[in-house]
Amino acid sequence: MVKLVLTDREIRDLLDIEQYEFPKYTSQLINLANQNAQGTRPKVVGQMSDLIQEFPGKEFEEWREWYLQKYPEKIDNTVVKIKDMIAKLHSAIMKIDESMIKDWVIDLALIKTFTGLKFHKAVLFKVAEHFHADYSLSEASDESKGIDGYIGGKPISIKPDTYKSKKALLEGLPERIIFYSKSKKGIAIEFDFDI
Repeated sequence: MVKLVLTDREIRDLLDIEQYEFPKYTSQLINLANQNAQGTRPKVVGQMSDLIQEFPGKEFEEWREWYLQKYPEKIDNTVVKIKDMIAKLHSAIMKIDESMIKDWVIDLALIKTFTGLKFHKAVLFKVAEHFHADYSLSEASDESKGIDGYIGGKPISIKPDTYKSKKALLEGLPERIIFYSKSKKGIAIEFDFDI
């Protein structure tokens, strides 16, 4: 089997597309600002995958002309959105000092690691509270049986919601399973049992 690699630069050269050079870190910052501003979302610039199919030409310059004639304001609107976000990021960067960086590292490395890996206690508490029951974490010997804790003295397993579609992974686990999914706001908990 033959494997070849085409670099971005080679592709641009082959398609006769101009090369932009950006100073170090600027492209990353513009990309971050764009993500936050959502400047290149389809509602702002159009659904590009559909537009490129609709485009009747073959060359890049034809594509540029076609797009700018069809949507003369879209690029400028995107630039404004990103420029406004760059100003906000600049303001935020100016507030960052060594103390804030240390707090951020502690939050990520220690707090988020601990809560991300030890959230079973919080899940057990929340579900036990729902049942007005007591709870406890499992011992190491219970964990090998898939028991993460107890609610009202009943063995409980806590698994990601992806386990729902993998029946084989559920075999041998306690009959009471709490499924969870993580989001930016926290953890969504789902269960279908009574205590």
